[in-house]
Amino acid sequence: MRSTSADPGVRTRRRLIAASLVSSIGDGIYVPLTMLFIHSLTSLSLTSIGAGLTVAGLCALAFMPVTGVLIDRFGGRRVLIVALALRAAGFAAYPFADSYPAFLAIALVVAVGMWATSPSQHTLIGEIAEGAERDRLLAWDRSLRNAGMGCGSLAAAGLLAVNGSAGFIGASVVLATVFAIAAALVARISPVHGADRRPEETRDGYRQVLADRPYLLITAANFLIAFGYTTQAIALPVFLTRDIGMPDALAGTVFAVNTALVAALGVPTARLTRRGRRTRAAALGAVIFALSFAAFAALPHLISGADATVAVLAIAVLYTAGELVHSAPSQGLSVQAAPNHLRGRYLSIYQLSWSVCRTTAPLLLGFLLDAGQWQLWTVLALMVLTGAAILLYAERVLPAHVVSTHQIAVTTTVPQETTT
Repeated sequence: MRSTSADPGVRTRRRLIAASLVSSIGDGIYVPLTMLFIHSLTSLSLTSIGAGLTVAGLCALAFMPVTGVLIDRFGGRRVLIVALALRAAGFAAYPFADSYPAFLAIALVVAVGMWATSPSQHTLIGEIAEGAERDRLLAWDRSLRNAGMGCGSLAAAGLLAVNGSAGFIGASVVLATVFAIAAALVARISPVHGADRRPEETRDGYRQVLADRPYLLITAANFLIAFGYTTQAIALPVFLTRDIGMPDALAGTVFAVNTALVAALGVPTARLTRRGRRTRAAALGAVIFALSFAAFAALPHLISGADATVAVLAIAVLYTAGELVHSAPSQGLSVQAAPNHLRGRYLSIYQLSWSVCRTTAPLLLGFLLDAGQWQLWTVLALMVLTGAAILLYAERVLPAHVVSTHQIAVTTTVPQETTT
């Protein structure tokens, strides 16, 4: 039976996806402008800004266990509203940061909101959908987030064209507005029945999470494979311009190709990966990552000139294929393996695999870039292959319903048009 927009479940999913799309536009604006944005609004040195952002990020990590507790106590919806509101308030306050302590306080608020968004949103998805429908909703969320990031990046380019600090003040207003809109959209979602937990249901807390060896295995695997994702933004632009001799604009082209392909092919690829086991599909994505890294390592020795541009784009497509194949099943594993009453704590621990990676990646990847042309790609290939091996090992100890994607089909409601 085809669903209609009058169905409360359809409205819930559409509002959640709309909120995710809006907030991802904000991410797309902020990420490319981070250092310039704060420097223009606060007049602080780039060194002090970098140090402050690192300190704020590390301090925000300490809030992740608290985030998990709050999610399990109050539900993903309420915590997601607060997380988005924190980001809106932080960006609105940036133009008034007239001292370094004020900057640190605002950066901490933004970082806490950023790190708390993912586990609370994935918990909310886990609360409103189950089985294959949950996988589909995660796929739509991921695909539209990439589309939003692309739109946000274009908006960031337009804001940079405005002379002086006016463009950055405008960015502050826009960022505060989009995250406030996202919070309002989530607030319009009807409270999920049973999302609020009684204290006795969660008394084991993090002891149960830390004793769940299979879940810790998939979290460790994700930490290693996550370095493959961070490479595109941190290491690849330096490699392309320094070692391949490509113009700066090419790095932006590679990012645009990746974003467009993930946005366009995320849902169809997720549908294909659901035909097999989540662990094996995620491991296959990691192997494709490794193949792309091997190709990048060989590129400076095999191709130069105009042919290098074509080769780089071809390898970028291979890299994107790894991301597409890995992302859906790995995300599905993290949500499906988390028990309902402790999903917030479980997903907060899983989020740490991303957060710690993103915090440490600049140091590690910078060291490897300085070490030489091939060291970076060799170490990254070994890391993601180790992550793939851990996933295959975890398959033997994970529950069957977590590993298998063979669920009773449920008609997806997100992309459908309204019927009468």
